[in-house]
Amino acid sequence: MAETHVLFVEDDDVIREATTLALERDGFVVTAMPDGLSGLESFRANRPDIALLDVMVPGMDGVSLCRRIRDESTVPVIMLSARADSIDVVLGLEAGADDYVTKPFDGSVLVARIRAVLRRFGHAGGPNGGAGGGGRGEEPAAERGVLSFGDLEVDTEGMEVRKGGVPVALTPTEMRLLLEFSSAPGTVLSRDRLLERVWDYDWGGDTRVVDVHVQRLRTKIGQDRIETVRGFGYKLKA
Repeated sequence: MAETHVLFVEDDDVIREATTLALERDGFVVTAMPDGLSGLESFRANRPDIALLDVMVPGMDGVSLCRRIRDESTVPVIMLSARADSIDVVLGLEAGADDYVTKPFDGSVLVARIRAVLRRFGHAGGPNGGAGGGGRGEEPAAERGVLSFGDLEVDTEGMEVRKGGVPVALTPTEMRLLLEFSSAPGTVLSRDRLLERVWDYDWGGDTRVVDVHVQRLRTKIGQDRIETVRGFGYKLKA
């Protein structure tokens, strides 16, 4: 992790300095910014490996900044929120964030969440951390490990998705979620299992993370493709 570059946007001087020191002690390279506008400029100039965005920052709030980053990149984003029950958590996830951490947080917890996000991005992302799109020649689908569900095709080796022959751009987290569903079509997967397998949580987490990402995935592959099984979880229609 010594070369991992973190963009950290936080307007509280004490939190920004203390968190920066904690992350640097764990081997991260940190660029810390006090507001959303400078954070966006830094992101475009430095292209960090991961962004930590406080929800309430001046100039451009963290949710808006996350949305701007997501328009340009699939780099992982973790939102920082002062209240676990805040609507800001859901807004951040809907804007494209991959996870969130509630303040006040322990430095070791934050580092663990960063590493968990980076691990799953390493699995699903290419050089640009993205998924979907791009050709791989005319190799037969069966040899490429392509799974078909109606007009939806999931290339589990090339990490590409097509709907009706058209490439679908997914973030690495969305890709991992779809791969989990694709590995067991027609099987109900609980939110706890998805948290463990996709978000790498070995403890109970906030299931809103799952719900929002499922909804985001539905908007890209079809609203009726993933079915809600009330009281149990979700399943991919075979």
